[in-house]
Amino acid sequence: MGPIQTLEDLIGMIWRRRVLILTVTLLGTLLAAVYAKSRPDVYEAAAVIQVELPVVTQGGQAVVQTVNPLQLLQTIEQRLTTRDMMLALIDRHGLQGDFEGLSVEQRVAAIRSSISFQSVSSAAGGGLSAILITARAATAPHAARIANDLAQSVLDMGAEGKKASADANFAFFKQEEGRVWEQLTNLEREVAAYREENRDVLPASREARQDEIAALKNDLRALDQEIAGLQNEEGRLRAAQVSRATDRRRLDDIVQRLEILTAQRGPLEARQQVLEASLIRAPEVDRALSAYDRQMRQLQDQYTVISQRLAEAETARRLAENQQTERFSMLERAIEPEYPLGSGGKKLVVAGGLGSIGLALALAFLLEAMHPVIRTSAQMRRELNITPIVAIPEVTPADFRSPPATGAGRKA
Repeated sequence: MGPIQTLEDLIGMIWRRRVLILTVTLLGTLLAAVYAKSRPDVYEAAAVIQVELPVVTQGGQAVVQTVNPLQLLQTIEQRLTTRDMMLALIDRHGLQGDFEGLSVEQRVAAIRSSISFQSVSSAAGGGLSAILITARAATAPHAARIANDLAQSVLDMGAEGKKASADANFAFFKQEEGRVWEQLTNLEREVAAYREENRDVLPASREARQDEIAALKNDLRALDQEIAGLQNEEGRLRAAQVSRATDRRRLDDIVQRLEILTAQRGPLEARQQVLEASLIRAPEVDRALSAYDRQMRQLQDQYTVISQRLAEAETARRLAENQQTERFSMLERAIEPEYPLGSGGKKLVVAGGLGSIGLALALAFLLEAMHPVIRTSAQMRRELNITPIVAIPEVTPADFRSPPATGAGRKA
Protein backbone atom coordinates (compact mmCIF):
# COMPACT_ATOMS: atom_id res chain seq x y z
CA MET A 1 0.00 0.00 0.00
CA GLY A 2 1.22 3.53 -0.71
CA PRO A 3 1.67 6.27 1.89
CA ILE A 4 -1.14 8.41 0.45
CA GLN A 5 -4.50 6.69 0.69
CA THR A 6 -6.88 9.19 2.24
CA LEU A 7 -7.66 12.87 1.81
CA GLU A 8 -6.00 13.55 5.16
CA ASP A 9 -2.78 11.90 3.93
CA LEU A 10 -2.93 13.99 0.73
CA ILE A 11 -3.41 17.23 2.64
CA GLY A 12 -0.57 16.29 4.97
CA MET A 13 1.73 15.55 2.03
CA ILE A 14 0.90 18.89 0.39
CA TRP A 15 1.59 20.74 3.62
CA ARG A 16 4.87 18.98 4.22
CA ARG A 17 6.03 19.50 0.63
CA ARG A 18 4.59 22.97 0.24
CA VAL A 19 7.94 24.56 -0.47
CA LEU A 20 8.73 22.08 -3.28
CA ILE A 21 5.23 22.36 -4.76
CA LEU A 22 5.25 26.15 -4.70
CA THR A 23 8.75 26.31 -6.17
CA VAL A 24 8.02 23.92 -9.06
CA THR A 25 4.65 25.62 -9.74
CA LEU A 26 6.11 29.12 -9.81
CA LEU A 27 9.09 28.06 -11.91
CA GLY A 28 6.92 26.21 -14.46
CA THR A 29 4.44 29.07 -14.71
CA LEU A 30 7.29 31.54 -15.18
CA LEU A 31 8.82 29.44 -17.96
CA ALA A 32 5.43 29.15 -19.69
CA ALA A 33 4.98 32.91 -19.49
CA VAL A 34 8.44 33.54 -20.92
CA TYR A 35 7.78 31.09 -23.79
CA ALA A 36 4.38 32.64 -24.53
CA LYS A 37 5.94 36.11 -24.56
CA SER A 38 8.76 35.02 -26.84
CA ARG A 39 6.45 33.66 -29.52
CA PRO A 40 6.36 35.90 -32.62
CA ASP A 41 3.20 37.78 -33.51
CA VAL A 42 1.10 36.43 -36.37
CA TYR A 43 -1.01 38.70 -38.57
CA GLU A 44 -3.89 37.47 -40.69
CA ALA A 45 -5.45 39.15 -43.74
CA ALA A 46 -8.28 37.95 -45.96
CA ALA A 47 -9.43 38.77 -49.49
CA VAL A 48 -12.90 37.93 -50.77
CA ILE A 49 -13.64 36.91 -54.37
CA GLN A 50 -17.21 36.85 -55.63
CA VAL A 51 -18.50 34.33 -58.16
CA GLU A 52 -20.70 36.34 -60.52
CA LEU A 53 -23.59 34.71 -62.37
CA PRO A 54 -23.57 34.38 -66.17
CA VAL A 55 -24.54 37.51 -68.08
CA VAL A 56 -26.26 35.67 -70.94
CA THR A 57 -29.05 33.46 -69.58
CA GLN A 58 -32.23 31.88 -70.82
CA GLY A 59 -35.03 31.16 -68.40
CA GLY A 60 -32.72 31.84 -65.45
CA GLN A 61 -30.20 29.28 -66.66
CA ALA A 62 -26.93 29.76 -68.49
CA VAL A 63 -27.23 29.45 -72.25
CA VAL A 64 -24.24 27.11 -72.31
CA GLN A 65 -23.01 25.05 -69.37
CA THR A 66 -19.35 25.95 -68.83
CA VAL A 67 -16.77 24.82 -66.29
CA ASN A 68 -18.01 24.18 -62.75
CA PRO A 69 -16.63 27.07 -60.59
CA LEU A 70 -15.98 24.74 -57.65
CA GLN A 71 -13.96 22.35 -59.80
CA LEU A 72 -12.13 25.29 -61.35
CA LEU A 73 -11.33 26.65 -57.86
CA GLN A 74 -9.94 23.28 -56.78
CA THR A 75 -7.77 23.14 -59.88
CA ILE A 76 -6.49 26.68 -59.28
CA GLU A 77 -5.79 25.94 -55.62
CA GLN A 78 -3.76 22.87 -56.58
CA ARG A 79 -1.78 24.89 -59.10
CA LEU A 80 -1.15 27.77 -56.70
CA THR A 81 0.08 25.51 -53.89
CA THR A 82 2.67 23.61 -55.91
CA ARG A 83 6.28 23.69 -54.74
CA ASP A 84 7.44 26.04 -57.49
CA MET A 85 4.56 28.46 -56.92
CA MET A 86 5.17 28.53 -53.16
CA LEU A 87 8.89 29.19 -53.61
CA ALA A 88 8.10 31.93 -56.15
CA LEU A 89 5.67 33.47 -53.64
CA ILE A 90 8.41 33.50 -50.97
CA ASP A 91 10.88 35.16 -53.34
CA ARG A 92 8.32 37.64 -54.67
CA HIS A 93 7.45 38.98 -51.22
CA GLY A 94 10.89 38.68 -49.62
CA LEU A 95 9.92 36.12 -47.00
CA GLN A 96 13.31 34.38 -46.88
CA GLY A 97 14.03 35.84 -43.45
CA ASP A 98 10.87 34.30 -42.00
CA PHE A 99 12.04 30.82 -43.00
CA GLU A 100 15.75 31.17 -42.31
CA GLY A 101 17.41 27.89 -41.43
CA LEU A 102 14.63 25.76 -42.94
CA SER A 103 15.01 23.38 -45.84
CA VAL A 104 13.10 23.83 -49.09
CA GLU A 105 10.46 21.28 -48.15
CA GLN A 106 10.02 22.85 -44.72
CA ARG A 107 9.62 26.30 -46.28
CA VAL A 108 7.01 25.00 -48.70
CA ALA A 109 5.12 23.23 -45.89
CA ALA A 110 5.22 26.37 -43.72
CA ILE A 111 3.93 28.70 -46.44
CA ARG A 112 1.23 26.20 -47.40
CA SER A 113 0.01 25.98 -43.83
CA SER A 114 -0.17 29.79 -43.62
CA ILE A 115 -2.69 30.17 -46.49
CA SER A 116 -6.18 28.79 -46.92
CA PHE A 117 -8.91 28.82 -49.56
CA GLN A 118 -12.46 28.64 -48.22
CA SER A 119 -15.46 28.36 -50.53
CA VAL A 120 -18.77 29.92 -49.56
CA SER A 121 -21.86 28.11 -50.85
CA SER A 122 -24.81 29.95 -52.31
CA ALA A 123 -27.96 29.95 -50.22
CA ALA A 124 -30.20 29.60 -53.29
CA GLY A 125 -28.85 26.74 -55.35
CA GLY A 126 -26.04 25.37 -53.23
CA GLY A 127 -23.40 26.42 -55.77
CA LEU A 128 -20.28 28.46 -55.21
CA SER A 129 -21.03 32.03 -54.15
CA ALA A 130 -17.73 33.45 -52.91
CA ILE A 131 -14.14 32.49 -52.13
CA LEU A 132 -12.35 33.58 -48.95
CA ILE A 133 -8.54 33.62 -49.27
CA THR A 134 -6.72 33.93 -45.95
CA ALA A 135 -3.00 34.49 -45.44
CA ARG A 136 -0.97 34.63 -42.21
CA ALA A 137 2.47 36.22 -41.90
CA ALA A 138 4.84 37.69 -39.33
CA THR A 139 4.02 41.25 -40.40
CA ALA A 140 0.76 42.93 -41.35
CA PRO A 141 1.97 44.18 -44.80
CA HIS A 142 3.17 40.71 -45.76
CA ALA A 143 -0.14 39.12 -44.79
CA ALA A 144 -2.13 41.62 -46.88
CA ARG A 145 0.18 41.39 -49.89
CA ILE A 146 0.16 37.59 -49.90
CA ALA A 147 -3.65 37.44 -49.68
CA ASN A 148 -4.05 39.97 -52.51
CA ASP A 149 -1.40 38.20 -54.60
CA LEU A 150 -3.23 34.87 -54.27
CA ALA A 151 -6.59 36.52 -54.99
CA GLN A 152 -5.24 38.15 -58.17
CA SER A 153 -3.78 34.79 -59.22
CA VAL A 154 -7.20 33.18 -58.76
CA LEU A 155 -8.78 35.89 -60.94
CA ASP A 156 -6.16 35.49 -63.68
CA MET A 157 -6.18 31.69 -63.64
CA GLY A 158 -9.97 31.64 -63.51
CA ALA A 159 -10.29 33.67 -66.69
CA GLU A 160 -7.48 31.76 -68.38
CA GLY A 161 -8.91 28.42 -67.23
CA LYS A 162 -12.37 29.10 -68.61
CA LYS A 163 -10.98 30.33 -71.93
CA ALA A 164 -8.53 27.43 -72.18
CA SER A 165 -11.27 24.94 -71.38
CA ALA A 166 -13.61 26.50 -73.95
CA ASP A 167 -10.87 26.51 -76.59
CA ALA A 168 -10.00 22.89 -75.84
CA ASN A 169 -13.65 21.83 -76.10
CA PHE A 170 -14.09 23.68 -79.38
CA ALA A 171 -10.89 22.19 -80.85
CA PHE A 172 -11.91 18.69 -79.76
CA PHE A 173 -15.38 18.81 -81.26
CA LYS A 174 -14.04 20.49 -84.40
CA GLN A 175 -11.60 17.62 -84.82
CA GLU A 176 -14.32 15.07 -84.13
CA GLU A 177 -16.60 16.71 -86.70
CA GLY A 178 -13.87 16.46 -89.33
CA ARG A 179 -13.14 12.84 -88.43
CA VAL A 180 -16.78 11.74 -88.61
CA TRP A 181 -17.33 13.71 -91.82
CA GLU A 182 -14.36 11.95 -93.39
CA GLN A 183 -15.75 8.59 -92.30
CA LEU A 184 -19.12 9.48 -93.81
CA THR A 185 -17.51 10.51 -97.10
CA ASN A 186 -15.42 7.34 -97.30
CA LEU A 187 -18.46 5.21 -96.47
CA GLU A 188 -20.51 6.90 -99.19
CA ARG A 189 -17.77 6.20 -101.72
CA GLU A 190 -17.60 2.58 -100.58
CA VAL A 191 -21.37 2.16 -100.83
CA ALA A 192 -21.41 3.74 -104.30
CA ALA A 193 -18.64 1.40 -105.48
CA TYR A 194 -20.42 -1.62 -104.04
CA ARG A 195 -23.69 -0.63 -105.69
CA GLU A 196 -21.93 -0.16 -109.04
CA GLU A 197 -20.27 -3.54 -108.66
CA ASN A 198 -23.55 -5.28 -107.85
CA ARG A 199 -26.00 -3.13 -109.77
CA ASP A 200 -27.40 -6.13 -111.60
CA VAL A 201 -28.82 -7.53 -108.36
CA LEU A 202 -29.85 -4.33 -106.66
CA PRO A 203 -33.46 -4.21 -105.48
CA ALA A 204 -34.29 -1.62 -108.13
CA SER A 205 -33.20 -3.87 -111.04
CA ARG A 206 -34.05 -7.21 -109.47
CA GLU A 207 -37.72 -7.18 -110.56
CA ALA A 208 -36.80 -6.42 -114.17
CA ARG A 209 -34.34 -9.32 -114.17
CA GLN A 210 -36.96 -11.65 -112.75
CA ASP A 211 -39.36 -10.58 -115.53
CA GLU A 212 -36.60 -11.17 -118.06
CA ILE A 213 -36.00 -14.67 -116.67
CA ALA A 214 -39.72 -15.43 -116.95
CA ALA A 215 -39.75 -14.21 -120.58
CA LEU A 216 -36.71 -16.33 -121.37
CA LYS A 217 -38.37 -19.37 -119.88
CA ASN A 218 -41.43 -18.77 -122.04
CA ASP A 219 -39.26 -18.39 -125.16
CA LEU A 220 -37.31 -21.53 -124.31
CA ARG A 221 -40.56 -23.42 -123.71
CA ALA A 222 -41.89 -22.31 -127.08
CA LEU A 223 -38.65 -23.29 -128.80
CA ASP A 224 -38.66 -26.68 -127.08
CA GLN A 225 -42.23 -27.28 -128.18
CA GLU A 226 -41.42 -26.32 -131.74
CA ILE A 227 -38.27 -28.45 -131.78
CA ALA A 228 -40.18 -31.41 -130.35
CA GLY A 229 -42.86 -31.03 -133.06
CA LEU A 230 -40.28 -30.84 -135.83
CA GLN A 231 -38.39 -33.82 -134.45
CA ASN A 232 -41.63 -35.89 -134.38
CA GLU A 233 -42.42 -34.88 -137.94
CA GLU A 234 -38.88 -35.72 -139.03
CA GLY A 235 -39.12 -39.09 -137.44
CA ARG A 236 -42.43 -39.86 -139.15
CA LEU A 237 -41.10 -38.76 -142.55
CA ARG A 238 -37.98 -40.85 -142.21
CA ALA A 239 -40.05 -43.84 -141.12
CA ALA A 240 -42.09 -43.77 -144.32
CA GLN A 241 -41.31 -46.65 -146.67
CA VAL A 242 -41.76 -44.57 -149.80
CA SER A 243 -39.79 -41.32 -149.96
CA ARG A 244 -41.40 -38.78 -152.21
CA ALA A 245 -39.78 -35.59 -153.45
CA THR A 246 -42.03 -33.44 -151.32
CA ASP A 247 -41.10 -35.46 -148.24
CA ARG A 248 -37.42 -35.05 -148.94
CA ARG A 249 -37.81 -31.28 -149.35
CA ARG A 250 -39.78 -31.21 -146.12
CA LEU A 251 -37.01 -33.10 -144.35
CA ASP A 252 -34.47 -30.60 -145.57
CA ASP A 253 -36.61 -27.73 -144.28
CA ILE A 254 -37.01 -29.47 -140.92
CA VAL A 255 -33.26 -30.00 -140.57
CA GLN A 256 -32.55 -26.36 -141.38
CA ARG A 257 -35.26 -25.21 -138.97
CA LEU A 258 -33.93 -27.42 -136.18
CA GLU A 259 -30.47 -25.97 -136.69
CA ILE A 260 -31.86 -22.45 -136.44
CA LEU A 261 -33.93 -23.23 -133.35
CA THR A 262 -31.01 -24.96 -131.66
CA ALA A 263 -28.80 -21.96 -132.39
CA GLN A 264 -31.45 -19.63 -130.93
CA ARG A 265 -31.93 -21.76 -127.84
CA GLY A 266 -28.23 -21.72 -126.76
CA PRO A 267 -27.92 -17.95 -126.09
CA LEU A 268 -31.33 -17.82 -124.41
CA GLU A 269 -30.39 -20.64 -122.05
CA ALA A 270 -27.00 -19.05 -121.33
CA ARG A 271 -28.67 -15.72 -120.55
CA GLN A 272 -31.10 -17.44 -118.23
CA GLN A 273 -28.27 -19.11 -116.34
CA VAL A 274 -26.45 -15.78 -115.96
CA LEU A 275 -29.54 -14.06 -114.62
CA GLU A 276 -30.34 -16.86 -112.19
CA ALA A 277 -26.73 -16.93 -110.95
CA SER A 278 -26.86 -13.21 -110.33
CA LEU A 279 -30.08 -13.50 -108.34
CA ILE A 280 -28.44 -16.10 -106.09
CA ARG A 281 -26.18 -13.28 -104.76
CA ALA A 282 -29.18 -11.08 -103.93
CA PRO A 283 -29.46 -12.05 -100.21
CA GLU A 284 -25.76 -11.41 -99.65
CA VAL A 285 -26.04 -8.03 -101.35
CA ASP A 286 -29.11 -7.18 -99.25
CA ARG A 287 -27.24 -8.00 -96.04
CA ALA A 288 -24.26 -5.92 -97.09
CA LEU A 289 -26.47 -2.97 -98.02
CA SER A 290 -28.32 -3.26 -94.68
CA ALA A 291 -24.99 -3.20 -92.83
CA TYR A 292 -23.95 -0.15 -94.83
CA ASP A 293 -27.25 1.55 -93.97
CA ARG A 294 -26.82 0.88 -90.24
CA GLN A 295 -23.28 2.19 -90.27
CA MET A 296 -24.39 5.23 -92.24
CA ARG A 297 -27.17 6.01 -89.74
CA GLN A 298 -24.78 5.66 -86.81
CA LEU A 299 -22.28 8.02 -88.38
CA GLN A 300 -25.02 10.48 -89.23
CA ASP A 301 -26.31 10.40 -85.65
CA GLN A 302 -22.78 10.95 -84.37
CA TYR A 303 -22.29 13.81 -86.78
CA THR A 304 -25.55 15.43 -85.65
CA VAL A 305 -24.60 15.19 -81.96
CA ILE A 306 -21.05 16.44 -82.60
CA SER A 307 -22.35 19.35 -84.68
CA GLN A 308 -24.65 20.34 -81.82
CA ARG A 309 -21.83 20.07 -79.28
CA LEU A 310 -19.55 22.05 -81.60
CA ALA A 311 -22.10 24.85 -81.77
CA GLU A 312 -22.36 24.87 -77.96
CA ALA A 313 -18.56 24.86 -77.64
CA GLU A 314 -18.27 27.78 -80.05
CA THR A 315 -20.87 29.71 -78.06
CA ALA A 316 -19.05 28.91 -74.81
CA ARG A 317 -15.78 30.10 -76.33
CA ARG A 318 -17.31 33.41 -77.36
CA LEU A 319 -18.86 33.85 -73.93
CA ALA A 320 -15.53 33.10 -72.27
CA GLU A 321 -13.71 35.57 -74.53
CA ASN A 322 -16.24 38.28 -73.65
CA GLN A 323 -16.29 37.23 -69.95
CA GLN A 324 -20.03 36.70 -70.00
CA THR A 325 -20.03 33.33 -68.23
CA GLU A 326 -19.72 32.66 -64.51
CA ARG A 327 -16.57 34.53 -63.52
CA PHE A 328 -14.52 35.57 -60.51
CA SER A 329 -14.35 39.21 -59.45
CA MET A 330 -12.61 40.91 -56.54
CA LEU A 331 -15.24 41.72 -53.96
CA GLU A 332 -12.96 42.87 -51.15
CA ARG A 333 -9.21 43.32 -51.20
CA ALA A 334 -7.16 42.38 -48.17
CA ILE A 335 -6.03 45.26 -45.98
CA GLU A 336 -3.23 45.34 -43.42
CA PRO A 337 -4.54 44.06 -40.07
CA GLU A 338 -4.11 46.47 -37.15
CA TYR A 339 -3.57 43.84 -34.49
CA PRO A 340 -1.94 40.43 -34.50
CA LEU A 341 -3.90 37.29 -33.95
CA GLY A 342 -4.36 36.00 -30.43
CA SER A 343 -1.34 33.76 -30.11
CA GLY A 344 -2.83 31.88 -27.17
CA GLY A 345 -0.39 33.36 -24.63
CA LYS A 346 -2.86 33.27 -21.74
CA LYS A 347 -3.79 29.72 -22.54
CA LEU A 348 -0.15 28.73 -22.61
CA VAL A 349 0.46 30.35 -19.21
CA VAL A 350 -2.59 28.65 -17.71
CA ALA A 351 -1.61 25.32 -19.25
CA GLY A 352 1.96 25.75 -18.02
CA GLY A 353 0.72 26.54 -14.49
CA LEU A 354 -1.57 23.50 -14.41
CA GLY A 355 1.18 21.29 -15.78
CA SER A 356 3.61 22.63 -13.16
CA ILE A 357 1.12 21.87 -10.38
CA GLY A 358 0.74 18.34 -11.66
CA LEU A 359 4.51 17.90 -11.89
CA ALA A 360 4.99 19.30 -8.38
CA LEU A 361 2.39 16.92 -6.95
CA ALA A 362 4.02 14.02 -8.79
CA LEU A 363 7.45 14.91 -7.39
CA ALA A 364 6.01 15.24 -3.89
CA PHE A 365 4.30 11.88 -4.16
CA LEU A 366 7.52 10.32 -5.50
CA LEU A 367 9.49 11.65 -2.51
CA GLU A 368 6.85 10.34 -0.15
CA ALA A 369 6.96 6.93 -1.82
CA MET A 370 10.78 6.81 -1.63
CA HIS A 371 10.73 7.53 2.11
CA PRO A 372 7.58 5.93 3.54
CA VAL A 373 6.94 6.99 7.15
CA ILE A 374 4.01 6.27 9.46
CA ARG A 375 3.01 9.67 10.70
CA THR A 376 -0.47 9.28 12.24
CA SER A 377 -2.39 6.84 14.39
CA ALA A 378 -4.72 6.10 11.49
CA GLN A 379 -1.74 5.08 9.27
CA MET A 380 -0.47 2.74 12.05
CA ARG A 381 -3.86 1.08 12.42
CA ARG A 382 -4.19 0.76 8.65
CA GLU A 383 -0.66 -0.50 7.94
CA LEU A 384 0.15 -2.56 11.11
CA ASN A 385 -3.31 -3.26 12.54
CA ILE A 386 -2.01 -1.85 15.87
CA THR A 387 -3.81 0.79 17.89
CA PRO A 388 -1.28 3.14 19.52
CA ILE A 389 -1.79 3.99 23.20
CA VAL A 390 0.02 7.29 23.17
CA ALA A 391 0.60 9.69 20.25
CA ILE A 392 3.55 12.00 20.82
CA PRO A 393 3.31 15.15 18.74
CA GLU A 394 6.27 16.47 16.78
CA VAL A 395 8.44 18.51 19.16
CA THR A 396 10.86 21.18 17.99
CA PRO A 397 14.08 22.02 19.85
CA ALA A 398 12.52 25.28 20.98
CA ASP A 399 10.09 23.35 23.11
CA PHE A 400 12.99 22.03 25.27
CA ARG A 401 14.33 25.42 26.25
CA SER A 402 14.07 26.16 30.00
CA PRO A 403 11.61 28.76 31.06
CA PRO A 404 13.00 32.12 32.11
CA ALA A 405 13.93 32.51 35.80
CA THR A 406 11.48 34.24 38.12
CA GLY A 407 12.31 37.02 40.53
CA ALA A 408 12.29 34.69 43.56
CA GLY A 409 14.99 32.49 42.15
CA ARG A 410 17.44 35.27 41.50
CA LYS A 411 20.55 35.66 43.56
CA ALA A 412 20.66 38.47 46.00
